[in-house]
Amino acid sequence: MESSAAILPLSQLPSLFPLKPNRSKLPYNRSWLSNPKPRASRPPRMHCHKMYVPGFGEPSPEAKAANNLHSFFTYVAVRIVCAQLESYNTEAYEELMEFLSRNSLNDGDQFCANLMRESSRHKGLALRILEVRSAYCKNDFEWDNLQRLAFKMVDESNTRLMRDYVREISHVEGDQETSLEDARD
Repeated sequence: MESSAAILPLSQLPSLFPLKPNRSKLPYNRSWLSNPKPRASRPPRMHCHKMYVPGFGEPSPEAKAANNLHSFFTYVAVRIVCAQLESYNTEAYEELMEFLSRNSLNDGDQFCANLMRESSRHKGLALRILEVRSAYCKNDFEWDNLQRLAFKMVDESNTRLMRDYVREISHVEGDQETSLEDARD
């Protein structure tokens, strides 16, 4: 006896099982489908293949890193300009070193703004620092080396921390086993 089951090609399956339900025949109120309200309790999530980093209104981690690099580039530019001035313009070098002793380099932009307003000679030094900062960032800083070193540092640090933890745990368990063996004797 033969079975009467029919085998349908895949092209006919969507007609049997529609991909989208017919929403006009739904028995409930559909107003929420056409005008969804955003949830205020959590921010919208991007659907991508990267980790979601909650910001809580703060800049992204990349923006924070860029801000730190910006300040670091000012520091490097000041060091470069100081080294240049020390060899060929000792008077300007001394003026810049004196200004450095009175002003912090923590905020590079504020440092340069204060240097510009100090005097016309200092204004020239500030413009030179801005020029060197830009050139160093665009031409001389090795961005690929930064990425390689950051990866290496994270990997080595993680490995070291995990190794230390395992040694610590093994040592504690080893002490417990030793004390149990001593108790048996």
